[in-house]
Amino acid sequence: MRVEGLVAEVTGPFPCLLLRWWGTPDETRRTGLMTRRRNRSALVPEVPVMAWVLLLVAGLLEVGWSIGMKFTEGFTRLWPSVFTGAGIVASMVLLSYAAKTLPIGTAYGVWVGIGAAGAAVLGMAVLGEPVTAARIFFICLLLVAVVGLKATSGH
Repeated sequence: MRVEGLVAEVTGPFPCLLLRWWGTPDETRRTGLMTRRRNRSALVPEVPVMAWVLLLVAGLLEVGWSIGMKFTEGFTRLWPSVFTGAGIVASMVLLSYAAKTLPIGTAYGVWVGIGAAGAAVLGMAVLGEPVTAARIFFICLLLVAVVGLKATSGH
């Protein structure tokens, strides 16, 4: 890996990743990463890695707040309600940042898929919800849909 100023270039068999930090154009700051093929000066289409990372974190926060709602007892317990509310707000904010770069249908579908699959898995693993072959099949189907949305998003 070679670092020059504010750009880190990772060499290897894959396209190099140029990570750009503050002081860069708004478009670069928004998408986070740009790719450049080795030994070529022309940039290939941008990969909005930061948007996908934000979307993943937003989905994980959705899992957290959906499980947290179980402990709020109808939002009558203070601290579980506070943490659940904070998770809801943080998840929505990160989703909105990701949706600036990604198509909204893809971003929302992936966000819901991560949240639904994660909540179902944690419900079975931690909260004692029934584990059936049908539930596991449909959770896998959700994950296939999430991967399909990402693969066909053009980003």
